[in-house]
Amino acid sequence: MTLAEHAPAARAVDPARLEAFVGRAVGDLTLGYTGVMVSLGRQLGLYAAMAGAGPLSAKEVARRAGCAERYVREWLNAQAAGGYVDYHAVSQSYELTPEQAAVLADEDSPFYLPHAWQVVAAMWADEPKALEAFRTGRGVAWGEHDPRMACGVAAFYRNGYKASLVPQWLPALDGVVAQLEAGIAVADIGCGHGHSTLLMAHAFPASRFHGFDSHAASIEAARVQAHAAGVGDRVEFATARATDYPDRRYGLICFFDTLHDLGDPVAAARHAAQVLAPGGTVLLVEPFANDQVEDNLTPVGRLYYAGSCLICCAHAIADGGRMVLGAQAGPRRLAEVFRQAGFSHFREAAQTPFNRVFEVRR
Repeated sequence: MTLAEHAPAARAVDPARLEAFVGRAVGDLTLGYTGVMVSLGRQLGLYAAMAGAGPLSAKEVARRAGCAERYVREWLNAQAAGGYVDYHAVSQSYELTPEQAAVLADEDSPFYLPHAWQVVAAMWADEPKALEAFRTGRGVAWGEHDPRMACGVAAFYRNGYKASLVPQWLPALDGVVAQLEAGIAVADIGCGHGHSTLLMAHAFPASRFHGFDSHAASIEAARVQAHAAGVGDRVEFATARATDYPDRRYGLICFFDTLHDLGDPVAAARHAAQVLAPGGTVLLVEPFANDQVEDNLTPVGRLYYAGSCLICCAHAIADGGRMVLGAQAGPRRLAEVFRQAGFSHFREAAQTPFNRVFEVRR
């Protein structure tokens, strides 16, 4: 009997299931269009023009934002159709509610999302690289992406870290806040534009902070941020890999959404063990994930698997690819990385819908 004879018969198309899936696919296509509208709204100041103003006509929104009314009216209708603004039929006016403003207009809100669409734009711009990577197995390094990738990721994570890092994550680590207040050396590995480093530097002036990243353009951006923030006396940014940054006997070493991007996370953890001060702590922040694929089939998991496919795995492969964790590694695999590196203590200290936070010690 042939293999083909063993194969189950193809199931006939179920019209109801087909209709439901087409609806889902069209909905996703609509979201892609919406992302372009959100990006335009941010860059043109349309959301800012509406925030806190109550109901406005299309003409009033256009005047406030300095844009052409006919374009603005069509943009407003697209936003109203998606529930991104409210439409009042009697007055033919549009309103950005406080809840919508928290997501679309307030750039300091932990719920602010428009910057994230830069990442999507970069993924589309990088499509030729992704096609080649899939066909050849080669990697795509962080610096090879469209520039909107680094800017979008930095801006997207900034507010989430601002809301959680100092008030929640650091206090969840045993004794670390007291050490920071007394003064220790801190390493921020894969610091990007330095937002996480600067948040800690503002909160703990007695400590000294060292941000490292292999992407030179991000380090330059971080230095500009540090100068503007006025904390240059206690913050240093340098280009370095996760396996060769200098030994300063760090009391705290941080990996913020970075470890799974590395080509050899065990080597990075081993280097952290070598440069960690006695009694020091590793703060590991990773995308929220469970250990089993079936437990990650959620909207957040969908977002992270897609990003992992084109960003995280691609960079890890370009970085040597000895262990390509991906953005949905899960606690068990992360704990094994540090066990192999010689750490004996691995504890989940906190979590959010988007991150899991671990305390790691030797």
